[in-house]
Amino acid sequence: MFNLFRKTPGILAARLVVRARPSWQDRLAAAIIGCVFLAAFGWGMYEAGRHEAQEQQDDFEQSERPDDAHEKLPSYSFNPSACRQTKKQKLCGEIGDLTQQLQINTTSNQNLTVQVKTLASENDQLKEKLAFLQHLLSGNNKTGISVYQFSLKETQTSGIYRYALTLLQGEEKNGDFKGNLRFQVQLLQNGRSKTIPLTGKHSKRDFPVNFKSLHRFEENFKVPPNAVVESIQVQIFKHGESKALLTEITKPAS
Repeated sequence: MFNLFRKTPGILAARLVVRARPSWQDRLAAAIIGCVFLAAFGWGMYEAGRHEAQEQQDDFEQSERPDDAHEKLPSYSFNPSACRQTKKQKLCGEIGDLTQQLQINTTSNQNLTVQVKTLASENDQLKEKLAFLQHLLSGNNKTGISVYQFSLKETQTSGIYRYALTLLQGEEKNGDFKGNLRFQVQLLQNGRSKTIPLTGKHSKRDFPVNFKSLHRFEENFKVPPNAVVESIQVQIFKHGESKALLTEITKPAS
């Protein structure tokens, strides 16, 4: 009976759980998969950012291109539709007005330049006519043919000269004067002096003239390179005569 009430000693211990531990091969595979996933995710984010930056750059270039093109055009062109795409309506109107005003000013300046040249030429002609009338009124030309004006000057084109001759016939001569003019140029080339005759149509030296009271003659001639014109001479011959009535020499105007 003593044995009946005797307690059997118990074993109090934690419950043991047995689990399978992953091998190093499994751990390596999982690490590789994770790295690949992170790399793919990072590459995708990089591509998305680069694409967005490229679109912003393209939009900026498109917005700036009309202004750059406008600055390079020398004709001051203006495209209102292109301006309204990137600028305000009021600013586009002001730009258009300024461009139009600039074109008007440019055209006006060109017209003024042409008018000034024309007026200068007309002024020279009026001076010549006035001097001619004064010469006639003074009564100094009663002996027949005379050289009223003989000039020589170099043009804006290098090597090309222009000469002008004005002949008068006195009041005592009732008929027309018929004759010929002969010109020859004295020039210096490579340290040597040369005389070159001027020729007209068909390479003839004689320039025929036929006038009553006044005759004006203007022509151009070209000299060889590296040549300097020293003077030009004119001889006036009456028709059918071999002896010159008059001989005149002039030098280039400075």
